[in-house]
Amino acid sequence: MTKKSILITGCSSGIGLDAARTLKSRGWRVFATCRTESDCDNRRGEGLESFVLDYADEASIAAALAETLNRTRGTLDALFNNGAYAIPGAVEDLPRAALRANFETNLFGYHDLTRRVIPVMRAQGHGRIVNCSSVLGLVGMRWRGSYVATKFALEGLTDVLRIEMRGTPIHVSLIEPGPIPTKFRENAIKQFERWIDVENSARRPQYQELLDRFYKVSGPDRFELPASAVTEKLIHAIEAARPKPRYYVTKATWLMAGLRRVLPTGALDWLVAKG
Repeated sequence: MTKKSILITGCSSGIGLDAARTLKSRGWRVFATCRTESDCDNRRGEGLESFVLDYADEASIAAALAETLNRTRGTLDALFNNGAYAIPGAVEDLPRAALRANFETNLFGYHDLTRRVIPVMRAQGHGRIVNCSSVLGLVGMRWRGSYVATKFALEGLTDVLRIEMRGTPIHVSLIEPGPIPTKFRENAIKQFERWIDVENSARRPQYQELLDRFYKVSGPDRFELPASAVTEKLIHAIEAARPKPRYYVTKATWLMAGLRRVLPTGALDWLVAKG
């Protein structure tokens, strides 16, 4: 019996890596893609099929999918769009180029890969597409404007895609994690240093607190769950007969989703601003 196959992005660490390892152990044929060749080497070293997929590069997306389909002889059962990054900083300090770069990876890359996969799934008569969003796709928080914007956009685009796929054999789901221990903060530091002009910002005094959080080693978030909590939801989304449209992960996501529904905007703003 042919193994079911899944293409996963962002497998260098965290959510993508846990998903790749777990699904392989469950009998899936996993294509664990990463943005850099060195990370792909690491994945191949542990027995995973891995090659480069960089969301910001259309040619890379096309080549990665072509490689996947070449290995499966033209089929793909599931896609997990996972790789993403944040550019911390006040909205007023975000250069246009920073937003453009963030959207290229966090939204346009997801969209590009998904569009290429849909015809394959239509032709074979089944498929699962799962997009990894965030609690920040439900509620905005300060200093996270760029990331929030990409995830709000992803939520809307995925909702419409799911509606449009009704009546087809393709199921579309969102996973919305809260705090998960990954290299997300480490990667965010690099983006902050690249894009935010701290010295000339009106927010310079406030950035000190932000920088302290970046560089200070702190304990786990009180709502934090391991990456395996996301994988658990992913398994249901790709294996259940009736996958859910949304999967909340961590108490933080459930809490914020509930507060968004019941609180007036001003009250929610006040609560979020307090941290």
